[in-house]
Amino acid sequence: VQLQAFGGGLVQPGESLRLSCAASGRFFSIDTMAWYRQAPGKQRELVATITSGGRISYTDSVKGRFTISRDNAKNTVYLQMNSLKPEDTAMYYCNVEYYYIGLHTSWGQGTQVTVSS
Repeated sequence: VQLQAFGGGLVQPGESLRLSCAASGRFFSIDTMAWYRQAPGKQRELVATITSGGRISYTDSVKGRFTISRDNAKNTVYLQMNSLKPEDTAMYYCNVEYYYIGLHTSWGQGTQVTVSS
């Protein structure tokens, strides 16, 4: 499965961005879709997840500001990011778990989000 992520950019504090990540390739179904981020010098952290059943979770630092959603018909996951802060600056990666003769995981190439005045 290949993942293509879009939507990163340079914004000012308080502004918004919407990331999207589309999955393509061979799979029977997609289970959990997620967004991770990694800032320079820091470990990659889980930002948000959404299961095939619609269960959602967020890391505490983005609760109330970020919204994860998915379009199963398009095999796409979104991350709406509002009220962005400088500490949200990072490379954002999408990740999916999918079934194809077993359970597998795939990572996208990353999209840079920079929040700066």
